[in-house]
Amino acid sequence: MAQKAVNDKAVSIRLACTAFGISQTCYRYQAKLSSENAEIADWLIRLTANQRNWGFGLCFLYLRNVKHFGWNHKRVYRIYRELELNLRIKPKKRLVREKPEPLAEPKQINDGWSMDFMHDQLSDGRSIRLFNVIDDFNREGLGIEVDFSLPSERVIRSLEQIIEWRGKPRRIRCDNGPEYVSAGLAVWAQRRGIHLEFIQPGKPQQNAYVERYNRTVRYDWLAHYLFDSIADVQDYATRWLWTYNHERPNMAIGGITPKQKLALAA
Repeated sequence: MAQKAVNDKAVSIRLACTAFGISQTCYRYQAKLSSENAEIADWLIRLTANQRNWGFGLCFLYLRNVKHFGWNHKRVYRIYRELELNLRIKPKKRLVREKPEPLAEPKQINDGWSMDFMHDQLSDGRSIRLFNVIDDFNREGLGIEVDFSLPSERVIRSLEQIIEWRGKPRRIRCDNGPEYVSAGLAVWAQRRGIHLEFIQPGKPQQNAYVERYNRTVRYDWLAHYLFDSIADVQDYATRWLWTYNHERPNMAIGGITPKQKLALAA
């Protein structure tokens, strides 16, 4: 209003400021664009372009815990909103169900692993399977094996390869798939001194750690692209696994990455 009085009524700045009860410093102030705001905006745009299903929470945790920027969450969120990067929140369908038994939380690495299969298709319609293994302690992805068929022999081979660099787990949780209940896998586990912990049929929540991991695999990359060959899927899965373990904050372990939790436990 003071500016309008000066421009339209030819009133002096001093008189206009006195009339409207503001200082001349306030009248002459012009907001300066912060270079840091531009940097924050650039980071947010790049993150949401590369990780299209990341909301504000994951973006902020990545900037704070992985990249170690000290920006305040209110400031980052304000820029996030101004850029209109908000994800539409899908309302949850409320189902009345029995409360499942709480999962035991491992106290150290290799205390317990979880493994499960996923299904998808190549661009030509051929079905493929993904075999996922994680460490329940820090939710670290230990391996993703991709092929048209993954019998128990391939499961054993994949587990042996992981054990070579990771060490032997005390137990492995899995469902009742034919690959897991086979005699070959049971003999291998007994020889290795590993306890196979089977969930109850029709109770996937008992294998919640890897089921949640499967959802991340699906929505982070598997559902985003069409792959032409097994080699393409395996190559992308291997590269994504490194990003998941080293750079993707995990809400279940306090907003840090699996490798950061592993370092804290060392």
